[in-house]
Amino acid sequence: MEPIEIGVYVSIGLLVMVVLGMRVAFAAALAGMVGLILIFWAKKGFDLSQLGWAISVAAKTGGQVPHSKVAFQALSLIPTFILIGYLAYHAGLTKALFEAAKRWVAWLPGGLAVSTIFATAGFAAVSGASVATSAVFARIAIPEMLAIGYDKRFAAGVVAAAGTLASLIPPSAILVIYAIIVEQDVGKLLLAGFIPGAFSALVYASLIIGIAVVFKKVGPPVRGFTWKERFVSLPPAMPIFAVVAIIILFVYNPFGGDAWGTPTEGGAIGAFIVFCMAIYRGMRWQQLRESLLETAKLSVMIFTIIWGVLIYVRFLGFADLPGAFSDWITSLDQSPMLTLVLILLAFAVLGMFMDAIGMLLLTLPVVYPAVMALNGGESVAAVDSAFGMSGPMCAIWFGILVVKMAEFCLITPPIGLNCFVVAGVRDDLSVQDVFKGVTPFFIADAVTIALLVAFPSIVLWLPSLAG
Repeated sequence: MEPIEIGVYVSIGLLVMVVLGMRVAFAAALAGMVGLILIFWAKKGFDLSQLGWAISVAAKTGGQVPHSKVAFQALSLIPTFILIGYLAYHAGLTKALFEAAKRWVAWLPGGLAVSTIFATAGFAAVSGASVATSAVFARIAIPEMLAIGYDKRFAAGVVAAAGTLASLIPPSAILVIYAIIVEQDVGKLLLAGFIPGAFSALVYASLIIGIAVVFKKVGPPVRGFTWKERFVSLPPAMPIFAVVAIIILFVYNPFGGDAWGTPTEGGAIGAFIVFCMAIYRGMRWQQLRESLLETAKLSVMIFTIIWGVLIYVRFLGFADLPGAFSDWITSLDQSPMLTLVLILLAFAVLGMFMDAIGMLLLTLPVVYPAVMALNGGESVAAVDSAFGMSGPMCAIWFGILVVKMAEFCLITPPIGLNCFVVAGVRDDLSVQDVFKGVTPFFIADAVTIALLVAFPSIVLWLPSLAG
């Protein structure tokens, strides 16, 4: 049996394990180890006397992965970004953001829902975790929407969809993971997420306003706030924007010259500043302990998935499955853009059965080289490329597209994690209620993805300024 055949059979086995409910981290690690054993054993003609040798070599090869790949400075961004979000919640910044957004835009049709979108986008700029964002605003925003007569399913859908913005708006744990897997610049990818993230929030808000105009009882407006009340609400929310500015300055120096620091340093300083704010605003030891524990739990979960998937990625390298897939993709007799669209549709289907991080980690080692090959290669110039952009810019553009697809997967049944989180926080909501409420936002996401594909400059303008 050839290595490529082993790669195909083991990958099919991995998908079966995931669909049957096995955790991605363990399924990927098991598939990777079995695949490595078969690869090395095949070199000995599947001689039973050499099986022990194959297991030993596979164990050494796979065992090197956790340390060699995870002991990487850029990955330290993940726990700091997650910690910023939890500390910001205990510092009261989330309530301040929601209150400010409510006073400024609640007069619109569906105003409280629009306020939730904008407040969530602001919170996403200091939180790298979609799940945490959804949980926080399920407690803050849903009660206020229900109090003035919002349909409970619609209110839940708004919060679940808004929580996905944390995947795209930096600091984003998924963007960092993408950068590590495909070996691209973390700073430029984080910069690239700002405008598409804000764009997604505007598309969500436009959808809500349209629904509220057509169905007037869905989201009644809230009026009566004076200009003084509006301006008074701004100072308590300003610390969020200060933290965002610090992270941007460390990633990209707008005054010219080198950046002031690395994204890792920016994340650490941002976490320290929010910690000081939380202490100043009365955070107690129990709240700090909860923030640290929740950060540790989520970080361990992400790192465990990375460990398991990287063992599988090591096996894919020996099987040469990414190279074979790239050759097949580039040999198709159709336009590269059509192929890209089909790849994105495949992500949408996979997202119905896998969590976002696991899906990206499992597919990127195979799909990313194929997309780069479609464009003309890693080092292609824009004038010679299929998508009209250089190799490095294509890597950034595709990264934003797949992370946006990962956002989409956070609200699609039956796995949509954000929907389960919102239902878990609210006893009066079932998972089915949340999935029904989030359905209109599928249209918004489809529109956003289509526009990002059609107009890559939305993604690439800001990172292009960084050189």
